[in-house]
Amino acid sequence: MTTLLIIQDTARVLQDSLNAVNSNLSQPAPELHFIDLLFKGGWVMLPLGLLAFLGLVIFVERYITIKKSTKEEVNLTGQVKQYILSGNLDGALAMLRNNQSPLSRMLQKGLKRIGRPIKDIEAAIENVGKLEVSKLEKNISILGIIAGIAPMLGFVGTIIGVITIFHDVSIKGAIEIGTISGGLYIKMISSATGLIIGIIAYVLYHILNAMVERIVLRMETDSIDFIDLLEEPSK
Repeated sequence: MTTLLIIQDTARVLQDSLNAVNSNLSQPAPELHFIDLLFKGGWVMLPLGLLAFLGLVIFVERYITIKKSTKEEVNLTGQVKQYILSGNLDGALAMLRNNQSPLSRMLQKGLKRIGRPIKDIEAAIENVGKLEVSKLEKNISILGIIAGIAPMLGFVGTIIGVITIFHDVSIKGAIEIGTISGGLYIKMISSATGLIIGIIAYVLYHILNAMVERIVLRMETDSIDFIDLLEEPSK
């Protein structure tokens, strides 16, 4: 009888243990939210966030400025040509003053130099063109710097985290796989964030550069057409 009771108690304990295991397995794993992961990345996430914000502000500001300059250049050379052919230089200058675009400022300089040798007009237009291009490229290089710094900064954060983990292990004198793996995945967040910010900044940098290059090509083409127009009467 006693043996039967012991067997029943043992079976009951095993059943309770099995139920506890099944209950733990049936519970869903805790969800990892994106914001929570970012906060676990450590102090290095703060400068990375500042770099991301700075890059976004620069891109939006430059994009709006460049798009505005191209919008205002629509058929500008054709209008100037009509004024010149009709002999109304003052009207052409007035129209260009009302048009706030790089090309308009180039053509203004060229119109003000009419009467001088063509080489002088070309040099004046070229100098203004270089100045206008530098204005369009303002702060774009910062995006390139962010593209290079962000991944390195994220990697530094990961290295510091790994050093901290192994320092704690050396103090405890025991290696716990759960502690090491959990700490590593958290510290790798900074590297992943830095890489993502760097890639995005790299893409945005080249988008703005491509937009500026198209404007430069347009300015060069229109300036050549302008010079050809001034040379026509003398042919």
